[in-house]
Amino acid sequence: MRLIGDSDFVRRQNRGLVLTALRNDGPAARTSVAEATGLSPASLTAITQDMLAQNLITEMPGTSDVKLRGRPPVLLGFNRHAAHACLVELEVGRVRYSLVDYGGTLVDRVDARLDPQLFEAADSIAYLAEGIEEMRRRNPDEAVSLRRIAISVQGVLDRSGTGLSWSPVRHLAGRDIGTALGGQFGVPVLLCKRGRLLAEGTRWRDPALRDRSVATIFIGSTVAMGMTVRGQVFGRGEEGATEFGHMNHAPGGALCRCGMHGCIEAYAADYGVLRTAYSVPENTPPAPAVPAAEYEALIQRAGRGDRAAIQAFRLAGRAIGYGLSRLLSVFDPEAVVIAGPGVRAFHLMEEEFSAALGASLVAKVKGGPEIRMLADESEPIFNGLMLHTLADIDQADFAPLPTVSIARPA
Repeated sequence: MRLIGDSDFVRRQNRGLVLTALRNDGPAARTSVAEATGLSPASLTAITQDMLAQNLITEMPGTSDVKLRGRPPVLLGFNRHAAHACLVELEVGRVRYSLVDYGGTLVDRVDARLDPQLFEAADSIAYLAEGIEEMRRRNPDEAVSLRRIAISVQGVLDRSGTGLSWSPVRHLAGRDIGTALGGQFGVPVLLCKRGRLLAEGTRWRDPALRDRSVATIFIGSTVAMGMTVRGQVFGRGEEGATEFGHMNHAPGGALCRCGMHGCIEAYAADYGVLRTAYSVPENTPPAPAVPAAEYEALIQRAGRGDRAAIQAFRLAGRAIGYGLSRLLSVFDPEAVVIAGPGVRAFHLMEEEFSAALGASLVAKVKGGPEIRMLADESEPIFNGLMLHTLADIDQADFAPLPTVSIARPA
């Protein structure tokens, strides 16, 4: 029995390695997959033949190279119809539903504005269920092979990972979202923090960052961070992100959306910047959402020399810089990626940001990390959610199933 168990474990592990290699590198020749996995040609052939017979992967012609003689290589890639996933991006002011196939191709998408007061009257789980059901109605053929629902969320996941202990989206916390939706649709539901997804998607967007230690900071409706350590997402369990925005910056200071005082976010998120710019008392409850146009208008005001607006952005840069300087004491990233709407205002924050970062001993001795800008965070967050979800299907559903055949569409 021990040998049988060990054999099954090795088979699952090797199948997982092949799926990971194809997920990382896209359609690839068998020689490339063997090199990436370290599997022998005989083992790789046996595994890929099984997967081809199960319609899990497919063969496709490679690109011909005129410099080389012979036929172009045959590439291995995913059978797009083997599985589908519904991805939900839920954040302050917006929700987006996307349906993707097993190859990572977008099949359908619906965007909707999320009123900050919506969940005071509407049931949040019923609202999400209706959006997911709408995607199923629009795509009946693909709905048959739906294997995951994954939701990108803002806030703090609870210990079970199926709900939120706190969220800036009002009346969303305290509900067992994953269990309720999983029971309704009959598939596993993943809740993923946007900070983690931003870090993962940014790493895959730029090959130069894939194997490096990187801190990715989002500045916008919230302040969030995701970290990768030598190419691996850092964090407890599936959360994979820190609560950087809720690190205490000024004890007893400005009121944050989370209810605490003095958080970095209370100074650097859009609502904090507006509160400072308009000289609103620091203990005033934050606005539930700030229109993008209003934040952009404040940037323009600062650009025209408005002193109150300039000071608001300077204080935002100081808060983020001091937070990062503290982080450098325990984590030494090679690069820091600044993402989100705050990128368009970073030139207004940069002087105070750099001064605060320079207050770190690590920065003084070793120099600060490389700073990069990423204005549009939506693509890496979506890609991070998609890659995380498809990888979960790879490892949980298909790696341990050597005998299941995936039906091709008629």
